[in-house]
Amino acid sequence: MATQISDRYAALQELDWDHLHFYVGNAKQAAHYYATAFGFTIAGYAGPETGRSGSASYLLVQNQLRFVLTSALGPDGAIAQHVALHGDGIRDVALSVPDARAAFATAVENGAHAIAQPAESSDEHGTAILATVGSYGDTVHTFVERAGYRGVFLPGFVPLAREPAAPSRPDLRAIDHVVGNVGWNEMDWWAQYYSKAFGFTQLVSFDDNDISTEFTALRSKVVSDARRRVKFPINEPAEGRKKSQIEEFLDFYHGAGVQHVAIATDDILKTVQALRDNGVQFLETPSSYYDALEARVGRIDEATGVLRDLSILVDKDDQGYMLQIFTKPLQDRPTVFFEIIQRRGSMSFGKGNFKALFVAIEEEQGKRGNL
Repeated sequence: MATQISDRYAALQELDWDHLHFYVGNAKQAAHYYATAFGFTIAGYAGPETGRSGSASYLLVQNQLRFVLTSALGPDGAIAQHVALHGDGIRDVALSVPDARAAFATAVENGAHAIAQPAESSDEHGTAILATVGSYGDTVHTFVERAGYRGVFLPGFVPLAREPAAPSRPDLRAIDHVVGNVGWNEMDWWAQYYSKAFGFTQLVSFDDNDISTEFTALRSKVVSDARRRVKFPINEPAEGRKKSQIEEFLDFYHGAGVQHVAIATDDILKTVQALRDNGVQFLETPSSYYDALEARVGRIDEATGVLRDLSILVDKDDQGYMLQIFTKPLQDRPTVFFEIIQRRGSMSFGKGNFKALFVAIEEEQGKRGNL
């Protein structure tokens, strides 16, 4: 049976992160923000000057991270409609594959919703093949086959040479996981969707006993490819006394979507300090959290006082420990935010930090009048 399952999803066994495509209200200004605050290089551009009418896109890179920010140049069309409904948000969690046609065919045969058939895109630097399937809400996954392409990113993009304007340089390395929020009682359906269409398996699940405070609760399942390169936690609301962070997101995003992106770093202390120096705002952890930190997680390399000063959370499992921190929302709508994470062996998702994290989120909800 294991061989049959492997053969069935063979075209999806080498999935990896390719890029995140944001639809935003003003791509030029958003690109400047991510370069200045998060240390990205603005490495490419596509727009009317490069043959793409109706939109402007900026490519941001840092180590293995690639973000594309796109805005519409008029009030009509899919990009403008997406931003009008959701605000700035992640439209496409794009995945690299060796064979986009085979990946698309496999996913669709197993139940994925086809959005765009495989198509070649070429310029003087070669040819890339892209195909797109649907996911929760208006989110999509584009399969990107770029082995035959040697340009800056994809056809239509020209290189730019704008180094980061960030006063301090963080060290953001790669995507660790991408978290989606879905509606009431939809988590199991979407976990099954990824299982059937992509061949993913469930790594872990959390119920409202694991993720709850005095006021709010949620449930979550984490699904992943076999190599554990691409990991998707999926959250849904659970009954509580007040409106949860998931409900707040669904209200302001107007539906399901990507809630946050966890970005890996090799030195979270240096990276978070640099981001703070650049003006990035983080959720603040109550000082009392650190009083029992060593008793809960044991001895770690990082000094408790430094972690307290930076509000960095720590959790452990049987493979090691991990450190994490969460930014405040990246725009005025309380929707998309980033997690900064450093893994020291642990493959967990911070279960031991849920209480402190959600109390901090509730404090921000209360300030906005949305709790």
